[in-house]
Amino acid sequence: MSEFKIGVLADCFRLPVREGLKKAKELGADGVQVYAVKGEVSPEGMDAAARTEFRKFCQSLPLEISALCGDLGGHGFERPAENVAKVERSKRIVDLAVDLGTRVITTHIGVVPADTAAPAYQAQRGACRELGEYAANKGITFAIETGPEPAAVLRAFLDDVGSEGIGVNLDPANLVMVVADDPVAAVRMLGGRIVHTHAKDGRRLQPCDAAEVYGAFADGGFAALEKRMGRLFEELPLGEGVVDWDAYLAALRGIGFKGYLTVEREVGRDPAADMRKAVEFLRSKTGGVR
Repeated sequence: MSEFKIGVLADCFRLPVREGLKKAKELGADGVQVYAVKGEVSPEGMDAAARTEFRKFCQSLPLEISALCGDLGGHGFERPAENVAKVERSKRIVDLAVDLGTRVITTHIGVVPADTAAPAYQAQRGACRELGEYAANKGITFAIETGPEPAAVLRAFLDDVGSEGIGVNLDPANLVMVVADDPVAAVRMLGGRIVHTHAKDGRRLQPCDAAEVYGAFADGGFAALEKRMGRLFEELPLGEGVVDWDAYLAALRGIGFKGYLTVEREVGRDPAADMRKAVEFLRSKTGGVR
C-alpha cells in the first residue's frame, strides 16, 4: 500500500465530470480533485439532493474527493473592489466542500508581494483572514497554491494571516517553472501548512517575472507575453522535468505529510496517457502496487 494517497485532477481528462471520475478510477487513483466554480459541481449547480447524490456516486466507485478547486480566476484577491463578491462566493464553495465530504479547497490568491505595505498584500491578507475564519469554523482549509511567489514569502504571509483555515497546496512544478524555487526547501519551509499537493513537473526555460506571468494569465493574454518574450517554461510529464522526486518525496515524509499527491496535467496531446504514466510513476516511488 502506498505511503501517500494518489489522486488525479479530474478536469484534466477533458471529459464530463462523471466520465472523468470513472477514468480516474480506471487509472487506479485513490481520489480526485474536482473544479467547483461552474457547471454541475458548483454551489449554484447543486442543490442539497444533488450534493448528496454526487457524494454517493463518488463513494460507489469508490473514490475520495481529495479537494475541490475553488480558484475564481482573475487576479485572485489582489484587488479590494473585487474581494467582497469573491470572498462570499468562496464561502459558498466552503459550504459545498462540507456537503461533499472533503476538507480541502485549493486556490490561487494572486502574487503575494514581498512588501507587506503593498495594497495587493493588504487586500490578500484581509480576504484570507475573513475566508480563513469561515473555513476553519467549518473544518475546511483553503490551500493557497505555490508558484507565484517564493516559499519564504508565502510562509511569512501565512504567519501574518494567522488562520488555521488557510494552508498550502504545494505544486513543485510551479515553483521551478516560474520563480526558480527549490521544492524540497519549500516543503521544509512550509511544513505542516501543506494540506494537499499537485504532482506536476516542468522546467524553466528563461528567467521571468512572476507578477508579469500571472498577470498575463489573469488577463487572458499569456500568448501575447510568450510571443514577446519567447517560451518561458514548459510543463512536462512526471519524471521528465527538473523536480527531484526522490528528494521531494523524502522531504514530504520528513514533515509527516500523509495526504494526496494529486496529478495535474494541464497540457499535452494525450493527458489521459500522461496521467496514467504519472500514477504509475508515483506508485513506483511510494511503494504502492496496483
